[in-house]
Amino acid sequence: MTTDRQPDGVVLTPEQSKSRRQRNIAIGLAVGFLVLLFYAVTIVKVGPGVLNRPL
Repeated sequence: MTTDRQPDGVVLTPEQSKSRRQRNIAIGLAVGFLVLLFYAVTIVKVGPGVLNRPL
């Protein structure tokens, strides 16, 4: 038995790994920005009156 096994899947070069990480960070920032934007728009559309409701 030998222990020389080829790695499963695709092996990325350091440049490809760096590019993938940068792309993932950019996508994460874009999603975070959209979440904050939707939250802000919702608060503006509902207005401050939502806090003055009977409990």
